Amino acid sequence: MNPQHDDGPPAGMSRREWRERQNSATAPEAPSAPVAPASAPTEDAAPLAAILGAPASDAPSSRLTILTVCTGNICRSPLAEVMLRADLEPLGVRVHSAGTHALVGHGMPEPALELAAQAGVDPATASAHLARYLVEPLLEDADLVLTMAREHRSHVVKMMPNRLRRTFTVREFARLASTVSTDDARAAADAAGSSSHERFAAVLRAVNDQRGVTASSGDDDDVIDPYRRSRETYARSAAELTPALVEVERIVRAALT
Repeated sequence: MNPQHDDGPPAGMSRREWRERQNSATAPEAPSAPVAPASAPTEDAAPLAAILGAPASDAPSSRLTILTVCTGNICRSPLAEVMLRADLEPLGVRVHSAGTHALVGHGMPEPALELAAQAGVDPATASAHLARYLVEPLLEDADLVLTMAREHRSHVVKMMPNRLRRTFTVREFARLASTVSTDDARAAADAAGSSSHERFAAVLRAVNDQRGVTASSGDDDDVIDPYRRSRETYARSAAELTPALVEVERIVRAALT
């Protein structure tokens, strides 16, 4: 609601304070962004920017970028992030993660750290994770968005509809990609040229073409959320996630090598 400029200041407020408040209320709104919790540190701007989802300092436009997404960004998406990073970073691929309702600044819980270690991830890499919000700049940079469940995929597409054909649940991507042979993926990439972004985009089109071809019951495209559940549930979640990540790695390698 716009302020009523013809009113006088309320009791107890000077006219100068009243004018300043009006000017502040009518100033153009800044682009929406998540608000950091009151307890978040403000002295160090760089870590706070990372928590809130600001793009990393390395130039994302020069690197193929994969973004993994879940709810709190402490269990499923960071586990997917660190596992993919271990395999794909040597190819020059940038992998990071965010949460639709992130537990900002929190690390991965112990069961998730154990699963990462069992997968061969450097414990220091997994322990360094801090949850952050999903924001539009992260989606703009991403060549591929892998969500952990359909609700996250819907959230991403509502935030940025033009990312529809780059966004899949991780198990959905694996299901669709399983019908694209490595040779066919590599042939599509070779026809697209030498740019890693163009090569991957060509392969992604081939994967997208499988939508509606391979059947799914719906739930099979989600990775179960283990948050605050038993270690057995964490293990089940990882068992659903890991084979899908193997398929992601296969497709990315076919596009880049």
